[in-house]
Amino acid sequence: MYAGGSNGQVAQGLAAVEVSPIQGKAGWLMQNALNDRLGIAGNPTPQYRLDVRLDDQIEGLGVLSDDTVGRERRILRARYQLVDIVSGEILLDRTSGADAGIDVVSSEYATIAAEDRALENLTQEVASRIVTQLSLVLRERQ
Repeated sequence: MYAGGSNGQVAQGLAAVEVSPIQGKAGWLMQNALNDRLGIAGNPTPQYRLDVRLDDQIEGLGVLSDDTVGRERRILRARYQLVDIVSGEILLDRTSGADAGIDVVSSEYATIAAEDRALENLTQEVASRIVTQLSLVLRERQ
């Protein structure tokens, strides 16, 4: 799929993808992760636009004997579309996601830090999945 390295068809296609702004902290993390993987270095003439909408949730899982939550699950889902900028054609419309377990400890700071770290890891994982799907579509297109 990545034959030819940075000069290959897939790499050139990925470099021609512009990521639309994504709302919120999770969006900022996702946009940076996608740009890192796409190899965007200020491509002046993008051919494709990637639109991403995120759903980030934290839900309590384990309830302790004193009715406090002992474990949480952070779920990050991304609905994304790859759009040909010239024609407006939607080339890819998919959903991807990942989740992570978080221990809730007595220190609120530690729990918040674990939630933030989980979000960072989840954005990296989902971004990798998105770029893999983009690579497959761009390989078929070229």
